[in-house]
Amino acid sequence: MGSPRIRSAYNRTKREARMSSIAGRRVVGVDLHLHRSVIAIIDEQGSELGWVRIDNDPRTLVAECRKAGRGAPVAIEATYGWYWAVDALLAAGFDVHLAHPYGMRAMRRKRVKTDARDAYELAHLLRLGSLPEAYIAPPELRELRELVRHRRQLVKTSTATKAGVRALLAKHNIRLAAADLDGDLAAALLDDLDLPGTYAVRLAAQRRLLMLLADEVSAVDIELDQRLKHHPGYRKLLTVKGIGPVLAAVFIAEIGDISRFPSAAALCCWAGLTPRHHESDLTVRRGHISKEGSKLVRWAAVEAIQRGPEPAIKAVRESILARRGKTARNVAKVAAARKMLEAIYYLLRDGEARCLTAADSSAAA
Repeated sequence: MGSPRIRSAYNRTKREARMSSIAGRRVVGVDLHLHRSVIAIIDEQGSELGWVRIDNDPRTLVAECRKAGRGAPVAIEATYGWYWAVDALLAAGFDVHLAHPYGMRAMRRKRVKTDARDAYELAHLLRLGSLPEAYIAPPELRELRELVRHRRQLVKTSTATKAGVRALLAKHNIRLAAADLDGDLAAALLDDLDLPGTYAVRLAAQRRLLMLLADEVSAVDIELDQRLKHHPGYRKLLTVKGIGPVLAAVFIAEIGDISRFPSAAALCCWAGLTPRHHESDLTVRRGHISKEGSKLVRWAAVEAIQRGPEPAIKAVRESILARRGKTARNVAKVAAARKMLEAIYYLLRDGEARCLTAADSSAAA
């Protein structure tokens, strides 16, 4: 899983770089909300200089932050709809730091909570180099993520609609012989049904909705192909068994710049595929995987290992099943998904994954 010493050295280097860029400057904290936001400023010694509440507007936000000086460090939490605020501050030349909601939630166990206190807390944490930071994806990557997540939502809506069709038919003791409601056989069977009154109206509406969703999913697939067909990492991922165009697009869009992860272990941790670790004195407990981070990457990794994966990844799953039996199916899936994500890390970083090519060569021998 990677050396803790290497990880701590990497984090220490990042923190020192952050501290050197902030030293001797006023720091701004922005508690962003849907309608209004609070902006607080502290000086070089951490003394609170004052705060102001504004109606959300890019010009007002920039003008208030500029009172701390041009290019001042700004901490803003990654809350609902943060894109516009971060883009406005970056365009104005501020040193923007995006606070991670998970990290902030763990720190905010206080008796009194106000927007002003939250804004000051963001500024103080940034000044001390202790702000839990999130990745600020560039605008083009955000657009790609929106497409991938939009496709996922469309598919979820389609799945729910299909379940509604089957539930409707079950009320009349009708079971379709077709497993796929999108196929020609299912369409023919549904055409022959004669349901009474409201049930027929509802079934017709559900079928129209399914056709509309299928068209929308196809349109998103075409757009993703146009955006990614020349992406070197995308083409590399398509060479891995188990990864198709949809899963490759998920990995590229959600992971983004692979250099922001110091190791494959860090990527697995970010995806929530590593176990929780609780340690106190002589007591050490390792629990289930954290499931924190990108749900979409975690789903894509688990999905990929169930589609005829590479021999090295399949061997991880089979060895656990052989040792622990069928009751460990989920454990085996997670371990194989972590191995798949490690291979993806090296493919995106180096252009090849030696753990896969070595397994192929040994199998051939």
